Amino acid sequence: MFFASEYAVANYTLMNIGKTCKLLSMDRCLSQYPTAPESSDQALKNDFQTAISALDGWITQRLTAQDNRWLQASIDDLLTDYSDKQLYIALGRIPRVIGRHDFNLSAQEIEQADSLRPGWYPARWTLAGAARTVLLAKLSHADRHRMDDIYPSLCRTADYNELIDLYSSLSVISPSEKLTTQAADGLRTNTRAVFESIAHHNPYPAENFDEQRWNHMVLKALFIDSTLGPIIGLDSRRNKNLADMLYDYAKERRAAGRTVSAELWRCVGPFATGELLSELTRVLRSDNNNEQMAAALAVSESPDQHASEILSSAPEIAESISSGKLQWQFDKDLPVLNETTIQAGCQS
Repeated sequence: MFFASEYAVANYTLMNIGKTCKLLSMDRCLSQYPTAPESSDQALKNDFQTAISALDGWITQRLTAQDNRWLQASIDDLLTDYSDKQLYIALGRIPRVIGRHDFNLSAQEIEQADSLRPGWYPARWTLAGAARTVLLAKLSHADRHRMDDIYPSLCRTADYNELIDLYSSLSVISPSEKLTTQAADGLRTNTRAVFESIAHHNPYPAENFDEQRWNHMVLKALFIDSTLGPIIGLDSRRNKNLADMLYDYAKERRAAGRTVSAELWRCVGPFATGELLSELTRVLRSDNNNEQMAAALAVSESPDQHASEILSSAPEIAESISSGKLQWQFDKDLPVLNETTIQAGCQS
């Protein structure tokens, strides 16, 4: 059967170190956590429609006339005479008809994607994944309730590649609480590629996750050795609860003699006072240059009155920050100095 192979999503348990709260279910929303920033439904709809039209055009340019006719006919048939069976068949046939070639967007198309949905990066998709996304997006905007009903079932029966396509498609699908719950549930996986199809280059979490779900996603990224740089909204969604969780995580890792990703400190800086600032001071004195730079960037954002004095203990790095030469950049997992990416794998 097309699009119906089993995929076992691994359960995981995250412990908020030093607290009694166990993060057993990423789809539980506790009332004390604020929700994601609200935005105009109409404005989002317009953004989605423009992005879908652009995506549709990029696909058309890369398909043969025959394959494009088949794809458009399949979409039209579902829009006019929908059935779950036909949707499963169409999604399953897409890679068989048009192949799973790389999408290979041009630099201009990549720039256009980012202008339409900031941080959106479909260049890493396959052509089949892009076609599946257009199909699902058009269905969702034609009937959001129908998509709410069928999307969780699609995810439950999807295989590895299908899950990646399904979760990537959230970037242009009309959002809802059911889809948000499914996306949060998908983050339980320990398969990095599936996790990153939700967390990386995808505006959906930043636009729709409440603080609890967001914080769990960031912490889970570190648990599975994923990177934080490609998470859209990483800086704007930083919060005190997340900073405390990451500090507890870092302490526990260090106590166990394990490494901690240097990019963790990116989410801590604006809340670095007291113990947090003391920890950053310790990392700033590290013999590892990458660790020093990561800590310095965090200290530079600290509201503590002693932060500038601490930063002055590393004058060369402080000058690089002041001049803009040293900074965190989107899609980079470590600081960037003089426009040269520091090699990944640096740990503190």
